Amino acid sequence: MLMVASQKISSLLLALFFIGTTVVSATVFTLQNSCSYTIWPGTLSGNGGAILGDGGFALAPGGTSQLPGPPGWSGRFWARTGCNFDEAGNGKCITGDCGGTLKCNGGGQPPVSLVEFTLARDNTEKDFYDVSLVDGYNVGLGVRPSSGSGNCQYAGCIADLNGSCPKELQVTDPASGSVVACKSACAAFNTAEYCCTGEHSTAATCPPTQYSQMFKNACPTAYSYAYDDASSTRTCSVADYLITFCPTTS
Repeated sequence: MLMVASQKISSLLLALFFIGTTVVSATVFTLQNSCSYTIWPGTLSGNGGAILGDGGFALAPGGTSQLPGPPGWSGRFWARTGCNFDEAGNGKCITGDCGGTLKCNGGGQPPVSLVEFTLARDNTEKDFYDVSLVDGYNVGLGVRPSSGSGNCQYAGCIADLNGSCPKELQVTDPASGSVVACKSACAAFNTAEYCCTGEHSTAATCPPTQYSQMFKNACPTAYSYAYDDASSTRTCSVADYLITFCPTTS
């Protein structure tokens, strides 16, 4: 197996993996900050996979960063906001914090908007991806595939849900009092009905609620609750992906 990779690349980087007679190219994730403020993207890899971008880094307004994802990689990306780190990388973020460190050692603390991927192991399989609001919302988020084949649809949440968030779901900045995130109903109320647990642990017994429907109406291509697969999961083959924070168009 031959893999050529780096933590950050400024031009298109291809890594070739030889699996039998099948040549598999690494997927390139391009993270783009279209927000008017600095964000600190966090990354989390599943199943002991490669840690992309050292787990987290700063991304200035208008900035981009490219990360190579090896075949079979699964994980998630999200934006942290209002962060303050010292020279050793220790600190905290107002939203999306991941253990008080620049380089995340776990997932983002809800409420946080997520983009999730499971990449194909070879060219005969498909990538699966989605934008999820199941853990709430902090910033707009979109993912657009390029150079792929198949359905390859855009997924995302362009709407400003912080501006329309019901008071009972709001998270505010202690310093400014402004709404910085919108909780899921599960996080706000912690009941089986909203969390799809216990007697509500199946698709048949956990239909959309007024809160998840609010998220769905605002962001039709994003996951709004646990059983929202049909209208939210996307697939594509042999693609690269542009992940935009605070997108202005789909």
